[in-house]
Amino acid sequence: MKNTPIITLLLLLLLPAFTMAQPTGKIKGTAKEGATISLLKATDSAVVKMAVAGSGGQFEIEQLSWGNYLLQIHAVGFKAYISNKFSLNDAAPTYDAGILKLQPLSNELNNVTVTARKQMVEVQADKTVVNVDAMISNTGATALEVLEKSPGISVDRDGNISMRGKQGVMVLIDGKPSYLTGADLVNLLSSMTANQLDQIELMTNPPAKYDAAGNAGIINIKTKKSRQRGWNGNLNLSYGQGKYEKLNNSLNLNYRNEKLNVYLNYSQRHFKDFNNLLINRTYYDATGKDVQGYFEQPTYLLITGNHNNLKAGVDLYLSKQTTLGFSASGFISPRNFDGESIGHLKGADAVIDSSTFTFSDNGNRWQNAAFNINLRHSFSKNSELSADVDYNRYDMANNQLFTTQIVQPLGQLTFNELLKGNLPSVIDIYAAKADYSYTTSKGVKLETGWKSSYVRTDNTADYFLWANGNWKPDYDKTNHFEYKENINAAYINSNKSFGKLSVQAGLRFENTNYKGYQRGNPQKADSSFTNNYNKLFPTVYLSYPLDSNNTVNLNVGRRIDRPAYQQMNPFLFFINKYTYQVGNPFIQPQLTTTFELTHTYKNWLTTTINHSETNKYFSQIFRTEGEVTILTQGNLARMRNTSLSINAQLNPTKWWSANVSGTLNKRVVKGVGNNADFASDNVSFSANANNNFKLGKGWSAELSGNYNSRSADAQFIIAGFGQVSAGIAKQVLKNKGSVKLNVRDIFFSQIINGDIRYQNVREHFKQSRDSRVVTLSFSYRFGKNFNDNRRKTGGSSEEQQRVGVGG
Repeated sequence: MKNTPIITLLLLLLLPAFTMAQPTGKIKGTAKEGATISLLKATDSAVVKMAVAGSGGQFEIEQLSWGNYLLQIHAVGFKAYISNKFSLNDAAPTYDAGILKLQPLSNELNNVTVTARKQMVEVQADKTVVNVDAMISNTGATALEVLEKSPGISVDRDGNISMRGKQGVMVLIDGKPSYLTGADLVNLLSSMTANQLDQIELMTNPPAKYDAAGNAGIINIKTKKSRQRGWNGNLNLSYGQGKYEKLNNSLNLNYRNEKLNVYLNYSQRHFKDFNNLLINRTYYDATGKDVQGYFEQPTYLLITGNHNNLKAGVDLYLSKQTTLGFSASGFISPRNFDGESIGHLKGADAVIDSSTFTFSDNGNRWQNAAFNINLRHSFSKNSELSADVDYNRYDMANNQLFTTQIVQPLGQLTFNELLKGNLPSVIDIYAAKADYSYTTSKGVKLETGWKSSYVRTDNTADYFLWANGNWKPDYDKTNHFEYKENINAAYINSNKSFGKLSVQAGLRFENTNYKGYQRGNPQKADSSFTNNYNKLFPTVYLSYPLDSNNTVNLNVGRRIDRPAYQQMNPFLFFINKYTYQVGNPFIQPQLTTTFELTHTYKNWLTTTINHSETNKYFSQIFRTEGEVTILTQGNLARMRNTSLSINAQLNPTKWWSANVSGTLNKRVVKGVGNNADFASDNVSFSANANNNFKLGKGWSAELSGNYNSRSADAQFIIAGFGQVSAGIAKQVLKNKGSVKLNVRDIFFSQIINGDIRYQNVREHFKQSRDSRVVTLSFSYRFGKNFNDNRRKTGGSSEEQQRVGVGG
C-alpha cells in the first residue's frame, strides 16, 4: 500500500489521549525597557510565551497554566538573565519577579547565544500557532505547502482549504483579509515563500473583533518583521530540485530606533512545476445500471513562473502614547501554462468512437498593490484606540489559446477549432476600521469597534474563434461581469474573571449589500442581481481550571461564508470541449454555529470536541448535458460536522521534541430538491507528526509527516493521501548563519485521487504534481544592534498586524 510508510510513522507517534489545559496564572515584573522576556518550561527550557518590556520596563504575561517555569531576559547591550525556577498553582496564581537588574555586556555582544527552543506548534486558549522556522522541512516551501502539513489542515485538488474537516476558511495575511478564494487564493499562497512567514495562527472560533466570514474559522498568516533595535537584515537563498528546479530567495532589511522603524523586504521565487490529471468518466442509462459509454482524458500541464514581491513601510513613534504607520506592498507574478490532453470517447463496448486532442498555451500575469495607513494611541495603560485605512488592488491578465481537434478511429479529422481568450480581471478593495479597548478598575476588559469595506470587481472574458482567416467573436463564451459589495460591521466584546471562572462574550453585527451585473452581447441579454441582509454573530468563551493540572474551556460562536465573486458569474467558462464551469448568481451565504469543548492536561496534552451545524451549505456541484460536464456552485440543505482532536507536546529526551496531533471527523451532508442525492455520511481521520532532534554542535534534524484518510463530501469521495519529509540543519558563521538540506514528500505519496458521482455519470480522477523536492538553503543574519533605554514601540505587536497582503 503506497501510504503505508506514512501511516506507520504516524501511528508509532500518536498517543491515546482523553484529556487537555487552559491558562489561568500571571507573571509580572520590571526589567530594561524594550527587553525581550521569554517564559520557559523548567523541564526542558522550551519557550511557552514571549513578551516585550514596555514603558518603564514593566511586563506581564497572562493566561498561564499551572506548572514550573523559568524567566529568560535578553536586552541589547546586556548579559542574558535566567531566573530561578518558580511555580504557578492554586496557592500562588501570580508570580511577581520584582525589579530585575541586568549586567552590561560591554564588548561581549557577539558571543550571546539564545538557547531556548521555539516549539513547532503551540496550543493556546483561543488558537493553535505554527512556528514556521521551527520546522526544517519548511525550507524552500511555499505558504500553501506549509499549510498542508499544519495540524488539522487539508488542501484538496482544487486548492480548497479545510480545517478540522470543514471547508470555508477565511485566510488573513497579517490580520487583514486576503479577499481571495479558490484558484486566486491558491495562486497567492503558492507565490509566498516559507522564509517570508513567521507564524500561522489557526482559529476555529475567533472572537467578535474578527470578520465573521469563514464558517470553519480563520487562518492568520503572519509575516516576518524585525523587533531588534539598530540596523539589521536577513538574507535567504535556496535551490530546490524535484522533476524541475525551484528557486526561493529573499532579503529583509530593518532599521529601528526610538523614533522610527523602517523596513524593506524583497522576495523572488522562480519555479517550474507540472500537474498531471487523469479523468475517467462512465456514463450510465437512466436506471443507473447499464453502461452507455466511457470518457478517458489524461492531461499534462507544465507551469513556469517568476514571482517578485516587495514590501516596505515605516512606523513613526510620535510619542510614548502614539504610533503612526505607513506600509506599501506589491507583487508581479507572470506565469505560463502549457498543456496537452487527449480525450477518448468510447462506446458501451469500450471501443474508441473518437479522440479529442486539446493543446493549450496560456499566459497569466498577476499584479498586486496594497497601501495601509494605521494609527495607535494609548490614552492610558487601560485605554487604547487603533485605526486602519487600506487600499488593495489585484490586476490579472490571462491570455488563452486552445487548439482542439477531433479524430475518428481511422484517422479522419472531423473537427478542428482554434479558440483564443482574453480574460482581464480587476479587484479593488477599500477598507477602514477602528478599535477601542478599555479595562475598568474592577478588571473588566471592554472592546468595541467598527469596520466598513467596499469591493469592486470587473471581469471580462472575450473569446474568439478562428474562421476564414480572421478572429470572430464567440458570443456563447464571451461575457463581462461586474460585481460590487459593501459590508459594514460593528462589535462589542467583554472579558471578566469570576474567581477561577473566566468569561468572554462578544456580539458582532454585519450589514451586507451586493450587486452583480452581467453585460450582454449580441446573442445574450443583460442580467443583474442584488441582495442585502443583516446578521448577528455572538461568541461566548468560558474557561475554568479544575485543579493545578486540568483546565476546561467551552466556546460557542456563529459564523458566515459568502460565495466567491466569480462563483456568482452566470456565464460559462471554457475549460475544455467536454468540461465547462458556470457561476450561480442565486447562491446564498451559508451560516454555521459551532460548539467547542477543550480540556488541557499539564499544558502538554490537549483534547478538543468540536460540533458545528451549517445551514444552506454550499458545495461544488457537477451536472451533465450530453457528453459535457458542467461545474457550478449550489446550496445544499445542511452539513453537520463533529470532530475529536488531540494534540500532544512531547519531550522524550533532552535532544528530542515532538508535536503529534490527530483529528477524527464525522461529516453528514443533506441535500435538498434536485440535489437530494448529494447526501453523504462519512468518518475520516487526519494526523500530523513533527519531530525535532537537537544533535549538538549546532546540528539539528527533523522528521515529519501528515496523513488524511478517505473522506466524503456531497458528490466527492477522496482517497487517503499524505507525505513524509525530513531535513538537517547546521548553524554556521558564529551562529549568524545556517545551512539546511531537506526533502519533502520522500515517498511521492501526496497524490490525490477520488470519485465524483453526478446524475448518470461516475467520474474517477487522479492528480499529482511536482511535490517530491530536495532543497538546499542558506540564511544569514547581519547588522549592527544598539541599546536604547527609550520606549521600544508604541505598539510593535500591533504594527506586525498592519502589513498589507504580499505574495
